[in-house]
Amino acid sequence: MARPQKPQTKSAAPTPPRDGSDRGKAIEALMGLLANRRFEDVGLAEVAGRAGIKLSQLRAEFGSTLAIIAAHTKEIDRIVLAGGDADMAEEPVHERLLDVLMRRLDALAPHKEAVRSLLRSARRNPGLAFALNALALRSQKWMLEAAGINASGPRGALRAQGAALMFARVLSVWIDDDEEGLDRTMAALDRGLSSAARWDGFIGDLCAIPCALRGPRRRRRRPADEGAAEAEVA
Repeated sequence: MARPQKPQTKSAAPTPPRDGSDRGKAIEALMGLLANRRFEDVGLAEVAGRAGIKLSQLRAEFGSTLAIIAAHTKEIDRIVLAGGDADMAEEPVHERLLDVLMRRLDALAPHKEAVRSLLRSARRNPGLAFALNALALRSQKWMLEAAGINASGPRGALRAQGAALMFARVLSVWIDDDEEGLDRTMAALDRGLSSAARWDGFIGDLCAIPCALRGPRRRRRRPADEGAAEAEVA
């Protein structure tokens, strides 16, 4: 059975942008700044200066530091989705989602200190926490789909929200897990996935309630049926 690759255990320096674009430079600059600074203390001019671009160039790409975080999140999504293993398709749902989320931790590893900073800021700032949750919700829909789990409709939205909350708890363990094998992180993720399976079963029961309340559908009479019934009465 294919097992997910263990993520890196030490926070690496920010990696250079893959394409050298202003967008890539800005993302790497902000994540580098967040490794040592609070999110609320980082300004756009500072991001532009570290990225080596003009403020006007930064404005052409982004409207706020939160928009840069959103772009970084989208890039992490892309990396995870591009790294899928076809051999995992036959594995149980638990293993498929474990593989996907471990790949996400792999992708986040170079920015571990920035993730730590964002989590700390989110605990102090409800507005930021709400915004980051919205980004996580969108990402987890893609993660669920990558694991072969339907994330569409109201049930899918609830699944994604549960996954986002679960992964946030895993991140809070991961940022302080310096063991080579990430045993604490793996244990937290395994517990989270088991809990998520129970949550999904609960959602399924809730979704079944409206159908049960409606009861069996009554067959609607067609005009021809009504005419035949009148003829029988006559």
